[in-house]
Amino acid sequence: MKPIALQLYTVRDALAQDWQGTLARIADIGYVGVETAGLDFAPSPAAAIAEFKRLGLQVTSAHVPLPTVDNIAELAQLARALGSDRIVLGGTGANEFGDVAAIAQRIAVFNTANAVAQAHGLRFGLHNHWWEFADVAGRPAFDVLLDGLHTDIFLELDIYWIQTGGVDAAAYVARHAQRTPLLHVKDGPALLEADMVAVGSGDIDVPGVIAAAHSAEWLIVELDRCATDMLTAVADSYDYLVGSGLARGNK
Repeated sequence: MKPIALQLYTVRDALAQDWQGTLARIADIGYVGVETAGLDFAPSPAAAIAEFKRLGLQVTSAHVPLPTVDNIAELAQLARALGSDRIVLGGTGANEFGDVAAIAQRIAVFNTANAVAQAHGLRFGLHNHWWEFADVAGRPAFDVLLDGLHTDIFLELDIYWIQTGGVDAAAYVARHAQRTPLLHVKDGPALLEADMVAVGSGDIDVPGVIAAAHSAEWLIVELDRCATDMLTAVADSYDYLVGSGLARGNK
C-alpha cells in the first residue's frame, strides 16, 4: 500500500493560528508525511523542518515557484533541508492553456525550468487544475502540453480537478500512471464552485483512481476548501483511505 501524506495548504488557516499544534494533530491522526506549499506559518523554515523531524513527518515534495536561474539556488537549498529532491509547480494561469500557441510557450518554459532544476539535482513536476482539461484542438489541453514536455518532468495529478475538467479521472490516471509518482487525492461533487468533502464521502471514484495509479509513491490528501471543520475532514479522509485498505498510515 502507498503511504498517505497531507498537502499543508489544506490546513493553512489552522497553521496560521497554531502551527505546532496543527502539525502535531496531523502526526497524531497518523499521516506518514506532508507536502509543503511554503513554510511561512512557522517562525523560520528551520523551525518548521525541525518540527517535521520531531514529529516523524516525512516531506514528500514541495510546491514552489517556477524554477529559474535566479531562484534555483534558494530552491535547491530548501529541498536539501526538507530532505526531498522533488519540487512541484503548483499551478499556472488558465489563460496559459487557451490554444496551441499558448501551450507551446508553456512547453518551452517548463522544459527550461526542468533543465535548471536537474542541473541542481532536483526533480521537477507539474500539478494540474481544471483548466488544463479544456478542449484544445479536439483534445484536453494537458495532453497537448504532454506531447512536448521532456519525459522526465513528473506529474502530480490532481484527481478532483481532472474530474471537474470533464475527464474521467481513473482513466486519465491509468494512461499516465508511469509518470505520476505523486497523486493528489480529494473528493466532492466535482463542480467548480462547490465545496470539497472528506475523501470517501463525495462523487470521485477514489478506489478506482488509486488502483489505476500503480506507480504512485505517495497519496497526498488535499482539500482546497471545505464547508465542515477542515481538521475533521482531514481526519475523516485518513480514516477512509487507511480503513479501506487504500493507503498506509502510521496508525
